Amino acid sequence: MAKFYGKIGYLISQQTSPGIWEESYEERSYRGDVLQNVVRFDSGDKIVDDININNRISIIADSFAKENFSYMKYVELAGVKWRITNIEIQYPRLLLTLGGIYNE
Repeated sequence: MAKFYGKIGYLISQQTSPGIWEESYEERSYRGDVLQNVVRFDSGDKIVDDININNRISIIADSFAKENFSYMKYVELAGVKWRITNIEIQYPRLLLTLGGIYNE
């Protein structure tokens, strides 16, 4: 089983003044294991195929991750930000399933 160490991005809404909310990204570093490592190329009516991965990563969740897992948006892996498509809760671990490239 391969090891994982990388950043996870959270999109958090904060109230800056009464009635005004702003979204900001916060990145935190985590370590864990790569449970599944699969790459899929989706071709269709496009010239360039879409790249999707079906990786599953198990991270050791800290208190911030436990409280804010619903705000997790992407995992940085191999220098690319990948969209989180599913989060399975198995405390003290979170199992993250990744999909396509994350576009901010």
